[in-house]
Amino acid sequence: MENLGTAFGLLLTGIIMVMIVLSLVVALGNLLINLTNKYMHDDTPDGTTKQGKRANTRKVAAITAAVDVITQGQGRVESIRKK
Repeated sequence: MENLGTAFGLLLTGIIMVMIVLSLVVALGNLLINLTNKYMHDDTPDGTTKQGKRANTRKVAAITAAVDVITQGQGRVESIRKK
């Protein structure tokens, strides 16, 4: 019985340590992501270049065509935003 009690004690200690380490990894990962998003900025002011604008019109046309086909002409694209 003594061995069984020791085994359960070690099991509980191991589970608690794993949960602590995993929560630290998640918390530090989220902190790193938030700091990176806050202090790192894009080089271009609006995120597009001359070629980007031409590619953007192609993407908008493709999205508009897909919406038209899926909704059978009933749908309308009001805005396109990158999340």
